[in-house]
Amino acid sequence: QVHLVESGGGLVQAGDSLRLSCVASGLPFSYYAMAWFRQAPGNERKLVARISGRSQYSNYADFVKGRFTVSRDNAKNTMYLQMNSLKPEDTAIYYCAADKNFLATDYNYWGQGTQVTVSS
Repeated sequence: QVHLVESGGGLVQAGDSLRLSCVASGLPFSYYAMAWFRQAPGNERKLVARISGRSQYSNYADFVKGRFTVSRDNAKNTMYLQMNSLKPEDTAIYYCAADKNFLATDYNYWGQGTQVTVSS
């Protein structure tokens, strides 16, 4: 059974940094693309960043480019999201997701999410 567990969320002030982690189990981690999505209250879920299985490819939503960095450590079955220069509009629940297809429009496996709140 596949499990994805996010951690690292919290309450921070605008301009601060946070690093989210997602630990995966139950799947051959290096064979799966991983992604971060977020959903704010009343809004649809949006892709934030994604990374291919061996980190050859990554891409970012325009609203986080230059501020967020996605990475992974396949030896630890873990993906990260380094978030710098946080803004109040980054407030959302952040979810990690896994899929064999880097370009999937709806990833196959999902974590439970971690709350990020950025105060102004």
